[in-house]
Amino acid sequence: MSNSSGQRIPVNRYGLTEVYSPADVKPNVDVIFVHGLNGDPHNTWTSDVSKVFWPAQLLPSELEEEKPRVLVYGYDANVTSFTDGVSKDKIHNHAETLVADVYANRKRRKAGERPIIWVAHSLGGLVVKRALIHSSEIRGVKIEHLRSVFVSTYGILFLGTPHHGSDVAQWGNRLEWICSVVLPKRVVDTQPQLVDALKTNNETLQNIDRQFAQLMTRFHVYFFHEGKPTNLKGTLRFIVDETSAAPTAPDVERAVIEADHSRMCKFESESAPGFERVVVGIAGYAEEAPATIAQRWETEKKERSTAIQAEAAELYSSMTLPSAGTHGLIFSAASVKATPQSDSSSNFEGSSLGRQQKALPPAESEARFDEDWVLEDVTNDKRMA
Repeated sequence: MSNSSGQRIPVNRYGLTEVYSPADVKPNVDVIFVHGLNGDPHNTWTSDVSKVFWPAQLLPSELEEEKPRVLVYGYDANVTSFTDGVSKDKIHNHAETLVADVYANRKRRKAGERPIIWVAHSLGGLVVKRALIHSSEIRGVKIEHLRSVFVSTYGILFLGTPHHGSDVAQWGNRLEWICSVVLPKRVVDTQPQLVDALKTNNETLQNIDRQFAQLMTRFHVYFFHEGKPTNLKGTLRFIVDETSAAPTAPDVERAVIEADHSRMCKFESESAPGFERVVVGIAGYAEEAPATIAQRWETEKKERSTAIQAEAAELYSSMTLPSAGTHGLIFSAASVKATPQSDSSSNFEGSSLGRQQKALPPAESEARFDEDWVLEDVTNDKRMA
């Protein structure tokens, strides 16, 4: 495999591989490719005819002004990896790993706020959707950095991804057809239990569809559907038809790629059917993304700061003063007001992100109490020091 300059670049089977980055300039956007069932981070995007690996050999020259960094993602995508175990949602496992890998890759390069554009084929689109659902739901100081994937995502191009899952029976058929296309015939014929397992997993896939619908308006989305049927055992059939791959939705772009399901993501040249539509879609998102994502990060940081201040205020209001046993007195919030003196540790607004306030042991608490607070007996209007 070679990049646009002809230099050969190895592609990792698992995880992220950077296949292109602009020379001597900071990238403006990350474009990440995610393959589908039984796919491969290299072969899924490589033409069977010309052997062109288009994310590295065709795309960069089309996006010189947008200065993208191009990455491909690989994961265990056999049939069993898309089915549920006894109590596990394995697509969710893929999604968690994808979010963690993307965060780590960008963190090392100090690019955690760089815009992201996704290009996903077939069931890889479900992994991307589940990853964004997972990232959007993350709360908590210790893991909120993983929200960066959700915050930074600007656009998604879905190539032949099944989206509509309301018809359970039809879902099962689509999944069986996808298996017939991407799996060796001997596997489909000799291990039908794998296909059955994927078909019975359609409730999980439908849940992803419903959850993502609540997030979709935040992103720019482009649906592509296959324009040619696939020969399945002598029958020509659209594996993921237009209704499922490109559902009508507000503010969503839709287009056809004149190829069958497995070839719609393999462009052999700039003149290949659908190439211009896909590239122009990526280029448009890459041009628009930086300004929009920068604004979203400003909003995200303000919301985090507000949440921290609200939590601190709640903690402050719930504090009770310690027992002053050595003086034979007990103070409570109802009878005593405490006025903090100049001590930076009591300044909640100045606390760093994620700092937690801890209770002091009794002895240390009393010493701190004597040194830093002036108490007023509200009931008797007496001042005690």
